[in-house]
Amino acid sequence: MKPVCLKTFSKSSAKKPLGRSCVQLLIFHLLLPTVSSLDQHSPVLKSAISLRHDKEEITNETLSMLSAKIIEDGDVIFGGLFPMHEQSLHKSHCGKLKREKGIQRLEAMLYAVDMINADPKLLPGLKIGLHVLDTCSDDTYALEQCMDFIKAQMSNIDKDDYVCTDGSIPQRPLLKPVAGVIGAASSPVSIMVANILRLFKIPQISYASTSADLSDKTRFEYFSRVVPPDNYQAQAMADTARALGWTYVNTLADSGTYGEKGIQAFVEATKNSGLCISRAESIPRGADDNRLRLIVDSLLKGENNAKAIMMFANEDNSRRVVQAISRLNKTDSVYLLASDSWGAKVHPVYRQEADAEGTVTILPMRSMIPGFDEYFLNLTVNHTRNPWFKEFWSEIFNCTIDNFHNGAKACTGNESLKNWKDYNQEGLVQFVIDSVYALAHAVNDMLAAYCTDGFVRCPILKQLSGPVFLQFIRNVSFVGVSGDEVKFNTNGDSLGRYDIFQFQKVNDEFKYIKVGEWIDRLYLNKSSMRWKNGSTDIPRSICSEPCSFGHAKLSSSDCCWNCVPCKENEYLPDETQCLPCPTDSRPNATLTGCERLPVVTLVPASLWFILPVAFSIAGVCCTIFVFAVFLVFNKTPLIMASGRELCYILLFGIALSYCTSVAMLARPSVLTCAIRRLGLGVSLCFVYAAILTKTNRIFRIFSVGIKAMVKRPSYTSPKSQIFICSALVSVQIVGAFTWIGFEKPSVVYVTHEKDTLVLKCRASQIATIVSLFYNIFLIILCTVYAFKTRKIPQNFNEAKYIAFTMYSTCIVWCAFVPIYFGANHDFKIEVTSLCMCVNISATVALFCLFAPKVYIVLLQPHKNIRQTSSASLSASSKTARTFYDPSTASTGIGCSGAVPPSSCLYNDLNGGVYCGEIPSEPPLPPPSRERKKNSVQVVLTNSSGGVVITTTTTAAPITSSAGAERHSGELAVDEEIEQMVLDDPDASDGPHVQRHHGGSVVLFTNVMGGLNETEDSSSSCDESSPVKIVSLDIT
Repeated sequence: MKPVCLKTFSKSSAKKPLGRSCVQLLIFHLLLPTVSSLDQHSPVLKSAISLRHDKEEITNETLSMLSAKIIEDGDVIFGGLFPMHEQSLHKSHCGKLKREKGIQRLEAMLYAVDMINADPKLLPGLKIGLHVLDTCSDDTYALEQCMDFIKAQMSNIDKDDYVCTDGSIPQRPLLKPVAGVIGAASSPVSIMVANILRLFKIPQISYASTSADLSDKTRFEYFSRVVPPDNYQAQAMADTARALGWTYVNTLADSGTYGEKGIQAFVEATKNSGLCISRAESIPRGADDNRLRLIVDSLLKGENNAKAIMMFANEDNSRRVVQAISRLNKTDSVYLLASDSWGAKVHPVYRQEADAEGTVTILPMRSMIPGFDEYFLNLTVNHTRNPWFKEFWSEIFNCTIDNFHNGAKACTGNESLKNWKDYNQEGLVQFVIDSVYALAHAVNDMLAAYCTDGFVRCPILKQLSGPVFLQFIRNVSFVGVSGDEVKFNTNGDSLGRYDIFQFQKVNDEFKYIKVGEWIDRLYLNKSSMRWKNGSTDIPRSICSEPCSFGHAKLSSSDCCWNCVPCKENEYLPDETQCLPCPTDSRPNATLTGCERLPVVTLVPASLWFILPVAFSIAGVCCTIFVFAVFLVFNKTPLIMASGRELCYILLFGIALSYCTSVAMLARPSVLTCAIRRLGLGVSLCFVYAAILTKTNRIFRIFSVGIKAMVKRPSYTSPKSQIFICSALVSVQIVGAFTWIGFEKPSVVYVTHEKDTLVLKCRASQIATIVSLFYNIFLIILCTVYAFKTRKIPQNFNEAKYIAFTMYSTCIVWCAFVPIYFGANHDFKIEVTSLCMCVNISATVALFCLFAPKVYIVLLQPHKNIRQTSSASLSASSKTARTFYDPSTASTGIGCSGAVPPSSCLYNDLNGGVYCGEIPSEPPLPPPSRERKKNSVQVVLTNSSGGVVITTTTTAAPITSSAGAERHSGELAVDEEIEQMVLDDPDASDGPHVQRHHGGSVVLFTNVMGGLNETEDSSSSCDESSPVKIVSLDIT
């Protein structure tokens, strides 16, 4: 229906003519008040309105092509905007016909309208009419074409408001207003159209526009779409590039909203993802092939390792990019990842399939519509409903019809689309159908809400309210032709669902193969992908080669780097740095983190564990056995003479040492660490404190001489000895508890041989040394006293056992030190050597000090009696002159003449001493020596080891073991006994020298060297008699 205007006209208030065409002037005049109130885009819109009418002459053929449109009457009119032709560099006409993007999409709308009109449930009784226009893939041309919708919208304005200049009423076409517009395809066109449709409150649903800007409802309030926005698509492209290992890429985009916003969204999606942009270029509007070739060359020139190009360009520019790459001979080294503008279309690859091989494209997820294929392939040349169909027919079959495709053979009309080998259903057919159905469901829902008397006579059908209708559009929800739900979010956008395609050669035929999909995340089947010449190896697009295992990327960007090796104990928390693992950890097998080192402990089945434990158990058993022997034979002379209290303390310390050794083998914990601190020092302290007390007692007794021994030495009683020993041990105990108070017991993991971890007790070296130093000090003192008491009579041999114990202990500890510190931190050697050192020290003390006593008690009980032992005496550095007195030859030991024989002391053959009547035949009549000086008589006997010193007022001989005698004047009486060391561990009364009645003092020793005493209670010797001591040395 052509508009008719016979004369110019004007509004009654405006007498000046306004333009060339009466209808155009009318529309422009009607828009004038609105244009004056346009937003920021008003200059663009104003210039676009008049752009086509200046400077260029329009031919009849061009005018025929430009004026082509589809107008079908109906109860509800759906507008449509489709890119039937390519954009042309010449503003006077459009470019070539678009077979898929134009013809198929338009036919998809016609197909959908026919299905809805035939559906009795959807808009029953109503018919959908059409008003479809060609945008020529140009935003400004699309805006001019969109004026048809505006004219229809204004057709209900009162005609009386307008008159021609001669006073007549203008004649205008009666076009019904559109309820909504389906389209446009490209985002720049949709943006331009949306600006003008918003002013007249006409809802718009796009089937292909994906620009993220269109989600801004402050600018595009009436725009909706059944495809997801580009920010989803950009994310899908970025995920695909990362999945392919392309970390260094170029970008190429159209100038304008679609390309620029698409690349911007892509860059946002690649942030902090390890994907970098090498070079970015844009294709200006109107760029010719030479300019485009230079742009592509700038992306690829030089030492640019980025071989992949991310493209946001329309299908026409996409085709030209492939051509430019081919002309630069870069086909085999450049790979394209294109947006949905390329999708799965034939046009970008037509007749350059080999050059486009391997290209990866993104397309909103869709399904093939079998019903549409049947509909489309059955169309014939007589399909006049579509004014562009004959042009399409002539191109497909290379024939001439109605002046299209001149010079070719004439079309016969017998051609069939079923024989079109290059036919593939265009990727967005589904979305065109969904868009039409979305409008239809919104109209159906609105009429159902407002028309109670039925749809046919509903008054709102004359012109739907845009704002109300928009709300029904946003609330629609239905199952589309693909089986997926169709609905809009608050921004009027669809959900993000994409298919990933690759253009491959399969069986000598090029086709798009689906290789993945993106629904909130990427699912890519890389094994199904094929690249140049059918290769399955994914091409590389990187700046730097990946670092080898154990190397970090050292760089200031995420794209290019240098590889730096990590140290042995470092891991890679990310690709850019090496970090050391904690001391108790090591890098895992993949170097992505640290793992705890395996904790190594002494295995109970190992020799390192079995040997010290067996030694300790045997030692504890032996200690218990000795303790039991001492308890059973506690009242026997030998046990009583051994210093029982100190022996029991010594046995306790030895047993505690064995137990501490076992505790040191246990797994370290707070409890076992505390036991180690206390047990190691305290157990040894019990042993050496008891030995020190014993040796000190012997030394003090025998170092003061015979004179002093007449009076008991201080602190030699059993209670005193226990007190001294306890005081020595308490120092160690207080020190150990102080150590625990300042440094609480805890465990620490120590690296062992770099690949294992040893659990140890935490203890400072200084505190450990101080703790052991006290025991070392006790050992040194014991050794010193043992050395000082070495020259004792043979009979007093317990001091010799103590000396041997201390010498052996020093040797053990001296051997332990180099073994322990030379173990090179081998915990097995350290722990085992320490345990064995403690065990051996305890064993030495146990066997050296107790084994002889146990042997006599159990195997030689006849020696477990009180007896005397001889001491070998000699005059100190003097030559003794002796004489023999026959009057004393028959007596072993006798008193002076003033003392009755019945009160004398005698030695029997067994060394026993008794006091009583002198037998007529004494058991042992040794020869005697005697010396007489004033009224002092010293009698020494050695035959049985007894020592008796007796004073009297009469002369008496001095008897000696030699049986010789000498006169008192011949012995140096002014010399004193310088040294006499006797070991006397008498537990009952302690060793001492006792003055007997009448001044006699008797010392007795037992077979083990212990010192016993006895008194002559019947002696009538004068106790007040003076005593003179001769000087004697003990040999």
